[in-house]
Amino acid sequence: MRALPATSETLMSSRNKAASKSAKTTDVVIPDKLYFRIGEVAQLCRLPAYVLRFWETEFPQLKPVKGSTGQRMYRHKDVESVLRIKKLLYEEGFTIAGARQHLRSENKVDKKQTPLPFPERTAPDLKQIRQGLREILALLSPRQKRA
Repeated sequence: MRALPATSETLMSSRNKAASKSAKTTDVVIPDKLYFRIGEVAQLCRLPAYVLRFWETEFPQLKPVKGSTGQRMYRHKDVESVLRIKKLLYEEGFTIAGARQHLRSENKVDKKQTPLPFPERTAPDLKQIRQGLREILALLSPRQKRA
């Protein structure tokens, strides 16, 4: 067996592969579309399609809809999830289980709702408000006929 000499074409392809692996997920600009096919997402995120299909089985938040032809259709939210998963796994060094747990904890924090800033009321204020509401209720309720 004889080794082939490195041509400029093979050198370029290895440089492109290294550049694509080192490219940060923040460099990706997601086009303004409703749906993306798996090939488009793979190209955008610089990942093979089989990795996306595998991640669908591992991450419950990654659920692309399937069209009438069975083609996976990713929404903008799904592409953002793919980029977030890629960042956790490739840049931050999480394992798949660790990334899944991290995303789950992020979702819990997002779901917590901050209380509404109601002004503090004192007891006399509340009594006055209650009395006013009773007066309104008396005005609105049907009057009883007097005998």
